[in-house]
Amino acid sequence: METYRTEEEQVEALKRWWQENGRSTVIGVVLALGLGFGWQAWQKSRDLAAENASTLYQQMLTALSAEDTQGAAPATELARRIKDEHQGSTYAQFAALHLARLAVNDERLDDAEAELRWALARSSPGEDLNSIAQLRLARVVAAGGSLEPALEMLVTDDGAYTAAYAMARGDILAMAGRNAEALEAFEAAAAALDPKLPLPPTLRDKLEFLRALQGRSAPGAG
Repeated sequence: METYRTEEEQVEALKRWWQENGRSTVIGVVLALGLGFGWQAWQKSRDLAAENASTLYQQMLTALSAEDTQGAAPATELARRIKDEHQGSTYAQFAALHLARLAVNDERLDDAEAELRWALARSSPGEDLNSIAQLRLARVVAAGGSLEPALEMLVTDDGAYTAAYAMARGDILAMAGRNAEALEAFEAAAAALDPKLPLPPTLRDKLEFLRALQGRSAPGAG
């Protein structure tokens, strides 16, 4: 900055600088402060929302564990609160899965399907929750009598749910009377499991039944 000979000249120079730059500087400072405080407020709000959602979810799980003695109404109410108040959270998606299960228990298949589709719409392919919701939706749709649409939902899952998807396909194919295909699906499920562990009793029983059935229906079988 140039040197001014008198104090009056310095004051006049400051006035000119303020007129030229002061307003934009203040606006910049205010915006910077506003963004900083806004970011902190947003983070606090987000953390508080996540904490509230977590608390409600834990309360819902507690209610679900006691539903045999107290009924499912408290769990249902809490799950709906989570969906209404925290619909952008993963807690809301899991709440929808629980609502679907409760609806299936009450034989309200349309309600169960709606909850599962809600969860699917808010999850991404490849996520665990998406795979679980898709699997359960296929079973609900099949239970409603729409077997082919249900089978179309069970595309091959190459991840942790390969066996579960194959099991569901086997069950639906068996419902359709397509026993040979059902047996293939159950065998695929068995092959996807850890060979060091025994087969789940349900899968083992289905394999034994269908293998025996195929044996009886084969030409020349005794």
